[in-house]
Amino acid sequence: MSLCLITILILGFAWAPHSQAQNAGAYQLGVGDKVHIIVFNEPDLTGDFDVNDQGILSLPLIGQIHVAGMTLSQAQDVITQKYAANYLVNPRVNVQILNYRPFYVIGEVKTPGSYPYVSGMTVLNAIALAGGYTPRGNENNIVVKHADDPSVQEQKIGENDPVKPGDIIRVNQKLF
Repeated sequence: MSLCLITILILGFAWAPHSQAQNAGAYQLGVGDKVHIIVFNEPDLTGDFDVNDQGILSLPLIGQIHVAGMTLSQAQDVITQKYAANYLVNPRVNVQILNYRPFYVIGEVKTPGSYPYVSGMTVLNAIALAGGYTPRGNENNIVVKHADDPSVQEQKIGENDPVKPGDIIRVNQKLF
């Protein structure tokens, strides 16, 4: 066996578990997301669409598709199948995120409210967007409720932890 083939096999085995881990943490569409859907060579079917309050996209010809909880590639596959079933021969569809749903910061921050999500954001970034801590804000007592798993209760979170779209971050009061 050549050294090149051995290297490819080793890299192949090292790569496979990593790609599976990435798919497990892939972004899931949710209420409030805005997507850009491209149906190649079909300008009338291409456009920007909002995921409505029921988790549904309304698309030309194929109507309503429930996409909340789907990854971008899953949504892309479903849309491709729907267009292929009755309307297009071998459609090629691409789904991209235009705007993520907002996250929320409440509690002991200067300006509580909703804020636009930016990829790679941390809790500290989110608190900075909300004007920082009030004098009573406890930087060691921050909790989050993740929108992508509503069955889970609030969890303690640190300033360097990542924020996800739809998260509700609450900064609790200091005890004097």
